[in-house]
Amino acid sequence: MHRRTLIKAGGLAVLAQVSGMNTLSALEAQGRELAPSEKMPVLFVGHGSPMNAIEDNAYHKSWQEIGKKLPRPQAILSISAHWLTKGTKVTGMNKPKTIHDFGGFPKALFDQQYPAPGTPEFAKLTADLITYSHVQTDESWGLDHGTWSVLLPMYPLADIPVYQLSLDYDQPPTYHYEIGKQLSKLREKGVLIIGSGNLVHNLGRIDWSNSGKKFDWAVEFDTQFTNWMDKGDHASILNYQKILGSTATMAHPTYDHLLPLFYILGLQQKNEHITYFNDKIDMGSISMRSMVIRA
Repeated sequence: MHRRTLIKAGGLAVLAQVSGMNTLSALEAQGRELAPSEKMPVLFVGHGSPMNAIEDNAYHKSWQEIGKKLPRPQAILSISAHWLTKGTKVTGMNKPKTIHDFGGFPKALFDQQYPAPGTPEFAKLTADLITYSHVQTDESWGLDHGTWSVLLPMYPLADIPVYQLSLDYDQPPTYHYEIGKQLSKLREKGVLIIGSGNLVHNLGRIDWSNSGKKFDWAVEFDTQFTNWMDKGDHASILNYQKILGSTATMAHPTYDHLLPLFYILGLQQKNEHITYFNDKIDMGSISMRSMVIRA
């Protein structure tokens, strides 16, 4: 190699190294600007019907109680089953709107607003932390009912900044799990990360009479996933479709409501345990099983 070429190549290598260092330094500086806090737990919440937001039922009451017991977050990142996108996006606006993404419910539900502020700073930090995939900032979405229906009872004052991370439905479970892993630093910055979906979700088989009947396949899926989670067997969970076959298909004809769980399990550390709440199957085909993960 000629001397001039060698010098040029060496210079480019140094520039690349400096550029990488500058990017890392910028990320670290931004992280320092967001005050550290005690490590936050993570939640998976079975949200079920939007009416749980306003009805005086067991689910509503449990969300109220858990909001009182958890450390107060500096911000909340919600990963909701109801924001499906091509690619992965994060909301970055200052004032996210309340989205009423449902139909056929009473006016009282449509009247609900959740005027929590957004947090462009945490949105940017989140996008920077995720290197497994490119993340776009979104200014058009807001807070869908997978988010606000749960937060309304948990934090009724809506005074904690809230932002959302979308779900790329075309990606396999491993994609969502790996992104979840990369969100762990947010916990040390006071961010409460909530996955909002349902462990079993088949609207086509709902028992509208709410007779208390539980479909066998719903119980089997809920039980098997719980056993895997108790054992920390994330490999089986990520391969659930192959292992459970037709039971998996019945439990999730579309698996949008299961996807948030993969992020939450990706966040689980080896020294952390799971505490369940709302471990019931509602209307035959909706598992409301929810959990808190912490040391």
